[in-house]
Amino acid sequence: MKKIKLSGREMAVVRAIDFATGTPGNEMFERTRIEMEELVGTINGLIEVGFVETMPYHNSITMEMLPKVTLEINPGYAQELKSALIRRF
Repeated sequence: MKKIKLSGREMAVVRAIDFATGTPGNEMFERTRIEMEELVGTINGLIEVGFVETMPYHNSITMEMLPKVTLEINPGYAQELKSALIRRF
């Protein structure tokens, strides 16, 4: 498997998601302090490549949907994402 490389914003989003239980979308802005449009775009990028999933399931989200979903790390990528976060520093 290829090594995962994340941008700074992607790393901030992945760090903000609780690997065990997920994180409600309405807490993401508070945890990351990324502008809402950029946050939604970053989350959609992570959803597109399969690293992040939403509950209930959506292929992408909008700013209006963010407070209503829970973001979870895809278990198939959990170990690789943890390694990517550690390698950065």
